[in-house]
Order: sequence, then structure tokens, then C-alpha cells
Amino acid sequence: MNFFQEFKTDIFSIGNEFKDRIMNIPKRGEVVLENLPTALTGFVVVLSMLAIIAIAILIFSKVMACFSGKKEKNETAPAAAPAAPAANQARSLDLIDVDESTAAVIMAIVSEESGIPLDRLSFKSIKKVEDEK
Repeated sequence: MNFFQEFKTDIFSIGNEFKDRIMNIPKRGEVVLENLPTALTGFVVVLSMLAIIAIAILIFSKVMACFSGKKEKNETAPAAAPAAPAANQARSLDLIDVDESTAAVIMAIVSEESGIPLDRLSFKSIKKVEDEK
């Protein structure tokens, strides 16, 4: 029991010492008021810098969108030109147990997933395959 009594006494003495130090801080209110302008200035500086960075990002994204938009228009124009001769060529496509609308969807999916334009793909046949269970 002696250990617990000493422990309890030590804890109380530490608590009282802490309380005395806090209560004896001279002019606690004045210290806070003196440091308040410095703290507010820091907050204003940080928030203004974040606003400046946000505006810079918006301006940069608009500029990049303008440049990339012009580049995409220039790239798509030449690709559209060869499509006309390809459309005039006669292609034979064998559809086996598949209707034309389903075949068109399959061709569009293959073109989209492969990233190859539809006018550059050549389909010879499309056949329906039954699932084995």
C-alpha cells in the first residue's frame, strides 16, 4: 500500500504544480491579444496564396485546353478524308446467325476497344458462338 500512497501523492503534487504554473502566467489575456495580429496575418497569407495557386491552375488549364483543342481539330481533319474512298469500296461481310444491327454493334465495340478507326478495320465474317455450359 505504501507504493500506491506515494504514487497518489506524486500525481497530486504534479497536478498542483501544473495548476500553479498556469495560474501564474502573467497577463494571459494580454499575451493572446498581442499575438492575435501575427496569427491572423499568417492565416491571411496562407489563404491568399492558396487562392493565387487556384487561379493559376485555372488559367493554366484554360490555356492548355485551347492548345489541345486546336491540335485535336488538326489531327481529326486528315483522318476524315480517307474515309470517303473506303466507303465507296465494296466489302463482303458474311453474317452467320447474326443480324445486321448486332454485327454493327460488334464492329463498333471492336473499333472502340482497339482504338482503330472503323474505316481501317476489315471484317470478313461475324459468326454467333453458343456458350458451352
